[in-house]
Amino acid sequence: MLHHVPLITTLASAFSLALLFGYLAQRMKMPALVGYLLAGVVLGQFASRFIAHPGLASQFADIGVMLLMFGVGLHFSIDDLLAVRKIALPGALLQIAAATALGAALAWHWGWGTVAGIIFGLSLSVASTVVLLRALEARGALESGNGRIAVGWLVVEDLVMVLVLVLLPALGGTGDGREAMRVGPLLLALGAALLKVGLFIGLMLALGRKLLPRLLWLVAHTGSRELFGLCVVAAAIGVAVGAAALFGVSFALGAFFAGMVLRESEFSRRAADES
Repeated sequence: MLHHVPLITTLASAFSLALLFGYLAQRMKMPALVGYLLAGVVLGQFASRFIAHPGLASQFADIGVMLLMFGVGLHFSIDDLLAVRKIALPGALLQIAAATALGAALAWHWGWGTVAGIIFGLSLSVASTVVLLRALEARGALESGNGRIAVGWLVVEDLVMVLVLVLLPALGGTGDGREAMRVGPLLLALGAALLKVGLFIGLMLALGRKLLPRLLWLVAHTGSRELFGLCVVAAAIGVAVGAAALFGVSFALGAFFAGMVLRESEFSRRAADES
């Protein structure tokens, strides 16, 4: 690897492999996303030893997820999210519970411990937000009724996983899971996580809906296309990073909410084109 320019070599290898595998996937009548995923596998397992920096490649992947989720949020208003809550909320919770139970039962059949089985079941209970949204977008179904339900469902799953990640250290404290039975610390961690998520959503709904569209309006009226594009990217990545650092939510969820509040702006369509 060219050790003095890891950023450039990582970008070059990632884009080149994505182009190659994406093209091959299209020629084989498969979505280009399949090729992108295979390119990531190859880059992570083999090419990173020679031409790419694994840490940088992972961060670039996070940036891609942020921009994708931000773009989805720009097409999905808060009213759309609330409109599907009666289906998405109970449906997602029931699906997570059922998939976790089935995964835990399978793990028990394999002879795994209780805690390991629960963690295995939880890992099977959530869909890949990025893959599903990209598939809906490719089919033009993102803004359909079913597409809105799917997005709301995924948002609920992401919120649940924020809480699960908080509880994982307690669940995996010992091999036999006895530390997980300490109810006090467990409830304290869960309460803190719920408070952080609630604060983030509350701030985005109360302040973000006013400040971010206002910022976009001010930049748009400068007449500079470059500044407008920079504002869009800064909002997507800035909110995502801030949400992760301050409130413990995922980059993807933070970027989604950033796009969703910018949906309130009269320039949201232009922002979607720029992103």
